[in-house]
Order: sequence, then C-alpha cells, then structure tokens
Amino acid sequence: MQDLNDMVFFAEVAERGGFTSASKALGVPKSRLSRRVADLEASLGVQLLQRSTRRLSLTPAGELYLRYCVEMRDAAQAASEAVSQVQTEPRGTVRITCPVTLAQSSVGPLLPVFMRRFPGVRIEMRVLNRPVDPVEEGVDLALRVRPSIEDSATLAARSFGESRGMLVMSAERLPHQGPLQGPEDLARIDTVAMSSGDGRATLALAGPDGRTYQAVHHPRYVADDLLTLKIAIMQGVGAGMLPDYMCRRELASGELVEVLPGWAPQAGVVHAMYAPRRALVPAVRHLLDFLAEHLDGHEPVGCASEEEAALRLALSAKKTYSNN
Repeated sequence: MQDLNDMVFFAEVAERGGFTSASKALGVPKSRLSRRVADLEASLGVQLLQRSTRRLSLTPAGELYLRYCVEMRDAAQAASEAVSQVQTEPRGTVRITCPVTLAQSSVGPLLPVFMRRFPGVRIEMRVLNRPVDPVEEGVDLALRVRPSIEDSATLAARSFGESRGMLVMSAERLPHQGPLQGPEDLARIDTVAMSSGDGRATLALAGPDGRTYQAVHHPRYVADDLLTLKIAIMQGVGAGMLPDYMCRRELASGELVEVLPGWAPQAGVVHAMYAPRRALVPAVRHLLDFLAEHLDGHEPVGCASEEEAALRLALSAKKTYSNN
C-alpha cells in the first residue's frame, strides 16, 4: 500500500513551490523530503515533478495526482480536528471564497464578530467574482449568489436567504425625468448599467401578477462595478439596478427612490457550497451556523455589546446581489 505520508510530503512540496518551503512548513529535512518524493515517483512509475535549477513544476501526471493527495490530506486533517475538538472551542483555519460585493457589504463586517466569539479560529478569505470549486481549489466554503443552488453529487449546500435588485434613482434627479408608469418607460430616461452592447442594455424584469418584461435601455454611464454605479446614481447620472443591501439606508433617508416598485430581476440565493466532510470540522460548522443566523437579516441575539454594533452594521447591509 502507498505510504500516505509520502502523499502529504508531495502535496506540500507542490503547493509550496519547492522543497525548501515545504521542509520549513513540515519540519522535515529537505534531503529527506527529496528522497521520499523520488521514492514515490519510483513506486508510481511516473514523474510527478519537473525539476530545474530555477523552478519546480508539476507534470500532467503530477497535477492529477496532487488533487487526490490534497483531498486525502484535508480529509485526515478534518477527521483529526473533528475528534480533538468535540469538547473544545472551535479552532484552526477556515478557508473561504466570497464575491466582492458580498464580502464588502455583509460577510466582511460579520467575520470579525465571529472571530471575537471564537478566538482560536483563523480565517483566510479570497474575494473574487468567479465560480469556485471548493474541492479543486482547496477551500472550505465557497460563498455564492446565484438564481438557484447547484445540484451537485459531490458538494453540499447551505442557503442563507435571498437578495433582490432594486431600480433606484436620486430623489433630486427623478422630477427631471418624469414619472415612470411601467418598465417600458426605461427607454426614455437616463440610466446606468454594468455592461452594454452597441449602446444598449437589457433588464429582465418580473412584475406583478407574474408578468415579465425585457426592458431595453440606452445607459449614459457604464461601469462593471456596483459601488461605482451607486456613486453615479447618487450624483444624479440616472437610474440603475442595485442590490437591496447597497441602497437600504439611502432609501430610508430619502436620498434614493425606487422608480419601479414591484418590478425586479430574479432574486439571487445567497448560499455556501462545500465538501460534506468539511462541515464536520467544528470551526467550519460554527461559521456556517453563524452566517445562516445573520445573513438572513435576523437581529443579533445574545451578543456582547461590542459585537452588537458590528452585527447591526452588517445587517444594515443585509444582502447582496452578484453574478458569482
């Protein structure tokens, strides 16, 4: 049977980019690591690493083998953590990915609160707007906002509620545009959008009584960043679609107004995807429960005073809307 330690040694060398870094991380002499990886290659009958004086890289066989080595190592670590932490406080590193706007609005303010509750937990968050496979990329939780939750045979999911988009405009600008009777009026007013083709943009809207409408408009201002668009809307450039979390305060203060109440794009489901075994790790399980409790907009319950302010800040920016 293959020596599982050799698989761990190989994974560390590959992920850290060399024997020196892996030696420091593992506390194993570099010469021993090199010999064990060489023995591993010999036993498999394939070359896993391309060695040169300047760099170390994976062969195609090495890339394939690394996936299984990482999965085995992480499963062993999860099992060890789950057993050792049954009667102790959660501890260890939780790796997550999160869309930009969700991180900036809700998750970012919540994580420090979670970490104050559980001082033994360390968090590594990658903020990015692209699909992430938690198994292939070695993360515990991949946070997403999508119209529906992926049906996966290998991943589990935890839903945190929905977010919706709102078509808003500066209260000062609205009188100059005239009243909007329906979504067809978008074609005649000033708008902003995240993208356009040939000067046109389309909003797929759902309205009262199940009605739908493809609203074609000609945005004056195009930017592929929601915060940038919000600034333009606040400055009176035109109407635009924002996630509800980004404009709740401005709607309450009267700075922004919703120009088409009842009409909105399809809601997004805020959720996490993860390998089922990772939820057995106490730190991951507690974080999932914490996000489920607070990303749905519930008021903080049983929080220390220093936490409550942070939680209310996060909950005032409750939901997000993202293409990730």
